[in-house]
Amino acid sequence: MAYTLNINGASHTVDVDEATPLLWVLRDTLDLKGAKYGCGAGLCGACTVHIDGTAVRSCVTPVSGVGTRAVTTIEGIAENPLGKKLQDAWLAIDVAQCGYCQPGQIMSATALLAKTPKPTDADIDAQMSGNICRCATYNRIRTAIKLAAGDAVKKEG
Repeated sequence: MAYTLNINGASHTVDVDEATPLLWVLRDTLDLKGAKYGCGAGLCGACTVHIDGTAVRSCVTPVSGVGTRAVTTIEGIAENPLGKKLQDAWLAIDVAQCGYCQPGQIMSATALLAKTPKPTDADIDAQMSGNICRCATYNRIRTAIKLAAGDAVKKEG
């Protein structure tokens, strides 16, 4: 079935089965490889994208459920001022080790700062708890979020 999707501000028509997860449409049909396959059950956060500004797990979101809502992926998040701030903070703090989970981490962090511009540690922990990092860069992730929120932080040593 044909679906017209609004992804990163551009219209894309795809012909896929209605049950196809959005993740596979992004990666396999549209060649947007930023969202990653992790668990396939919406538990790890590697596949996180935004739909109308809300962080969602694209591995469990059927393409038929997207409709005309705006989808933003890591490839388009820099167009969002908060997303750009977070990407810059990620680089300044040197968050990534292997980097596999980082697109999903940034997408979840952008949704957090959109709702809570000055998050507490508890706010950060609550929002980010669904994003797993096998390299355990959680302290650097928290530091980068605080930096993007405008809190003065020092780079870990």
